Amino acid sequence: MLESTDETEHMASKLQKKEFDQKKMNQKKSMDMLHGPLWNKLLLFALPLAASSILQQLFNSVDTAVVGRFASSQALAAVGSNGSMISLMINLFIGISLGANVIVARYIGQGATERVSTAVHTAIVVAVLSGFFVLIFGQFIAAPVLLLMGTPEDVIDLAVLYLRIYLIGMPFIMLYDFGASILRSIGDSQRPLYSLIAAGIVNTVLNLILVIVFHLGVAGVAIATVVSNIVSSGIVMVILFRESGVIRVELRKLAVSGKELKEMLKIGIPAGLQGMVFSLANVCIQSTINSFGSNAVAGSAAALNFEFFAYFMVNAFAQATVTFTSQNYGAGEQARCRKIFRTAMLLSMVSCGCLSMIFVLGRDFFLRLYTTDTAVLEFAMQRLLIVTTLELLTSTYEISAGAMRGRGHSLLPAIITVFGSCVLRLIWISTACRQVHEFWMLMIIYPISWVVTGTAMIIAYVRMERKEKHTV
Repeated sequence: MLESTDETEHMASKLQKKEFDQKKMNQKKSMDMLHGPLWNKLLLFALPLAASSILQQLFNSVDTAVVGRFASSQALAAVGSNGSMISLMINLFIGISLGANVIVARYIGQGATERVSTAVHTAIVVAVLSGFFVLIFGQFIAAPVLLLMGTPEDVIDLAVLYLRIYLIGMPFIMLYDFGASILRSIGDSQRPLYSLIAAGIVNTVLNLILVIVFHLGVAGVAIATVVSNIVSSGIVMVILFRESGVIRVELRKLAVSGKELKEMLKIGIPAGLQGMVFSLANVCIQSTINSFGSNAVAGSAAALNFEFFAYFMVNAFAQATVTFTSQNYGAGEQARCRKIFRTAMLLSMVSCGCLSMIFVLGRDFFLRLYTTDTAVLEFAMQRLLIVTTLELLTSTYEISAGAMRGRGHSLLPAIITVFGSCVLRLIWISTACRQVHEFWMLMIIYPISWVVTGTAMIIAYVRMERKEKHTV
């Protein structure tokens, strides 16, 4: 009798999950991550996501290109010197948005309708609050931190001006990032892309008008970026308010659930702290770059754009790994989780390697889009050849970390990244770079740290996989 009751309950549970899955799949833009071939679904998920990240970076790229060609090398350096600083301030909250993505996807895999809705509304509230926090806090620390970084005297005033205006858009940046992470949890990476296309057009047009017509320079590109962030976040939020499925946002439901926030923070804080420490290491690297003068700062800023473009392919597949793994792990599909890791790793390395080679082989053309200054181009060429060429190595630790985070293991990847990449870079700056104060010596730490971190992360993933396999 007891056995019969258990069987009945099990059948009822399966029926409920089937109904939930059907409801989920009725959403036009959702993706079935639990069944069918993986490589095509990973591509369909990751490529729009990579394009979205590239468009986000194009906000900054257009900024640097416009000021570099129509303002001055100092203006170019001012915009470029802020990248690591901005990352440092927002990475903690970007990590929490990753936590939101993981738990929403997991609840979808489990068929937990109510918990999906609660997590979604908690994420939106957290996005708004974190955005205003960074906006206010950033205004106070902008000038002191840029001074501590050793920003050149001929650049510092412009750099502070750009950063303070840029920070006004922080609540909207957070809303977009959290909103996009919610859409990604159902496999929708296309509509966030569409919102960024619209925002990118607005950003480009405003840049040209404010810099060329009104001669606002650095202030003009910062204002254009803020407006474009408002546009992208506005479109994403309209999408979420109009959704008919489980991720629909309703004003009356906006509240913070302590239980769901705890789950988000459990995954998100280690990832966010990793990002912050990583950015801190990059701030130290930027400080060393600053020591070579404004030409080095400008050249590094120009080349960095292409590193970002190549890395975004890796990051897209890493996020795909997190989302696909979360849903399948929630559904108990262990074998499919392992297949996701292998497929994503291959696709990530191939796509990143191909894009990097395009930039390296066409480096003269691409870099001259940003500057025609010979001294600036010399530094840009060095960075592009040393760093961008080997960018595919980042796949080794990003995909492995994504696979672990998708299973709920966020602390270990963070620790490995901090020690294998960040600490190693700081040691390199304080030792090798002091002995040989050359720009190329600073740049080679990037591929060295990728090899060390990637090796350690793959070992950690294999051990985690074996442990979980034996406990099942």
